[in-house]
Amino acid sequence: MTAPANHSFPERRGVCPGLSRPLPTGDGLLLRLITIGTIPLDAFAALCTAARRHGNGIIEITARGSVQIRGLNADSASKFADEIATLGIAAEDGVPVLCNPLAGLDAEEIFDASMLAAALRGALARRSLAERLDPKVSVIIDGGGPFNLARVAADFRLSAQLVNGTPALHIGVGGDAGRAIDLGLIAPEYALKTALRLLSVLAQRGSSVRASAVIAAEGAIPFHDALASARAASATPFDPDGATNLNLSSASSQSKDAIGLHQLRDGSLACGIGLAFGHAEASLLEKVAGAAAAAGARGLRTAPNRALLAIGLTPQDAATFFPAADQLGFVTRAGDPRRHVLACAGAPLCVSGYIAARALAPRIVAAAAPYLGDGSTLHISGCGKGCAHAGAASLTVVGTVDRCALIANGSARGAPFAAATVGELPAAVARYFRERCSAAAIGPGHGADHV
Repeated sequence: MTAPANHSFPERRGVCPGLSRPLPTGDGLLLRLITIGTIPLDAFAALCTAARRHGNGIIEITARGSVQIRGLNADSASKFADEIATLGIAAEDGVPVLCNPLAGLDAEEIFDASMLAAALRGALARRSLAERLDPKVSVIIDGGGPFNLARVAADFRLSAQLVNGTPALHIGVGGDAGRAIDLGLIAPEYALKTALRLLSVLAQRGSSVRASAVIAAEGAIPFHDALASARAASATPFDPDGATNLNLSSASSQSKDAIGLHQLRDGSLACGIGLAFGHAEASLLEKVAGAAAAAGARGLRTAPNRALLAIGLTPQDAATFFPAADQLGFVTRAGDPRRHVLACAGAPLCVSGYIAARALAPRIVAAAAPYLGDGSTLHISGCGKGCAHAGAASLTVVGTVDRCALIANGSARGAPFAAATVGELPAAVARYFRERCSAAAIGPGHGADHV
């Protein structure tokens, strides 16, 4: 079921497509659910059924772990939202407050981020603050385990650290863990007030202001000022210089992959699988939910980098779940070459797309698979906006009116070094990565510079 050409929804770029405000795209309206915690298997299966009934049956898991339903129209979007409301799936429809994927369950996390996140969501729901913020403003609360959100960018991030054996929250502003401006540490009991004060800094400057813009214009001073009273009131001040068990830099470079097994506090396992290129047919997701149920899982969680986690399995259960998911076409190995490819929906699903980015991805991966690995990334973008990946990739392919631009070690907005037709793309991409691998084997100064 796709949307008619004309509908009453505004096409304002930058608005996030939550349940209350679907976003027009090339294949109809798009709805996004930012799920919270574990989704019961029967509810997840019912969500997939609703996506087939009211949309075009394509479901996406985003880079941040949100669920997106495609191909709705003005009438069916409302019906879908009403149906989802009866399923008991916990989801937020305001300021995104993101937690580490296994918050509250991970055996290795320092701090239960889910409790602080729930308190912040509740506080925002009781205030008008969210209405005065840019729709894309987000907060990350990370419990400090190895399966974290270090690679996910946000306006504000509160990340658990141990200071002489005591949990503290490291405050960062703008970017992922490696790029965020460091504001220092706060005691967990002052974290809620701290988060609200940081968000207020943005709200005071207008509903289109992000943290990065404040830093560019004013530096970090407004955010330091917002935290000053919270630190002064802390009954347990933190002294990083005197800490013997503190490493603020480790999280920025280490983030455990979702694909594979994760130990939970109760002794069971979470089993992570990926959606190839971030999407799957709803019928296949129904089947994977059935496979999880047959293996004894108690639910599913979404995870960043387009992944799903089956919760509560034994090692024996996992040994049956992974092959079943693999047979359905899901990614079950961290080394799968599809994990190195980021592809937007592209044409015709996106009205801005010049090429069918996601449809082309399997052909390109098949050609380049032997050379995709060791940190290499390929970004296939239907247009120059680069929605699937804002940062740099080893190779970025950008659709244009008549050809595809190829950009080395840059983003979709970078300067291309070559161009290729759609038909030439698989061979051109494979050649680039083959030459890149050869140059790496020879040594520095011999990078691939042509296709």
